[in-house]
Amino acid sequence: MLMTRTALGLEISAGGLSFAMVSGGKTPKVETGLSLPFAPGMLTLSRREPNVNDPNGFVTALREGHLRLLTRERSVSVSLPDAVGRVVLLDLEARFRSREEGLEVIRWKLKKSLPFDIGTVHLDYQTLEEKESGAVSLLVSLVSRAVVTQYEELLIQAGLEPKQIDFTSFNFYRLFAPRLDISDDGAFVTFYQGAMTVLIFHAGVLSFYRTKEGVGEVQNLYREVNSSFLVYGDRFPGQAVGEVFCMAAPADAESFRALVAEASGLEPVLLDMERMVQQGPALGLDRPALHGLAGSIGAALRSLS
Repeated sequence: MLMTRTALGLEISAGGLSFAMVSGGKTPKVETGLSLPFAPGMLTLSRREPNVNDPNGFVTALREGHLRLLTRERSVSVSLPDAVGRVVLLDLEARFRSREEGLEVIRWKLKKSLPFDIGTVHLDYQTLEEKESGAVSLLVSLVSRAVVTQYEELLIQAGLEPKQIDFTSFNFYRLFAPRLDISDDGAFVTFYQGAMTVLIFHAGVLSFYRTKEGVGEVQNLYREVNSSFLVYGDRFPGQAVGEVFCMAAPADAESFRALVAEASGLEPVLLDMERMVQQGPALGLDRPALHGLAGSIGAALRSLS
């Protein structure tokens, strides 16, 4: 009898946390999951300063959530809001001989272009494309060491073992990758807890990334989505967007789809989580509750890939 692989994902946001235990397969299955709100003021999202204002309350919430999962799994992949770090798309003329060399070259390249000391950040990168000329396109993620270290230390205090840490938007992409990967020239637009993110791909390679916090007002949200497509068009005049996909909470989904349609000039495909994952027989979450696990499910999938 084959053992089913499972992984634990955790999403942390300004408003609360969510856990999801996911098992692998052609269609991933959410075996168990839950969301818990934070007390007001628990977190202040910042790129420079530690985010957690009440460490004891934060650890208590983590322990409570994990205890309610009824699992012995403590190794966890974590999803953090995009607002706590920076993402840079970087093109370099030559590939690296080692990962360590790549990190040094990236630090040198970004040293003068970022408004903070590159030595104070945790840096990670992923190769998006290697060209015949030897040039490479990279996705670079940066998080202040003060920020990421606080999260790691508090997770450990809560009895968890942080395995991988990523930004929420990329865990959303991972969740819907089976559908998104079919489109070579597509845009993925999300609206989640007051934050908008736009990812645009050309020939299957990420070529544009933009995120904006605090855009809950309809006019601001439209302005930011519209601006993202205009900036992309100006920056890459020969790279037309062929398809647009969008995701938002069930209560906002249809109105957000209409807003993205007006801003992009294309009819978006509204992505549905219920088509991407199954629920365990005893879980029985409704659509809003399942959507609330999106970031933690995406984080868990990283460990299963």
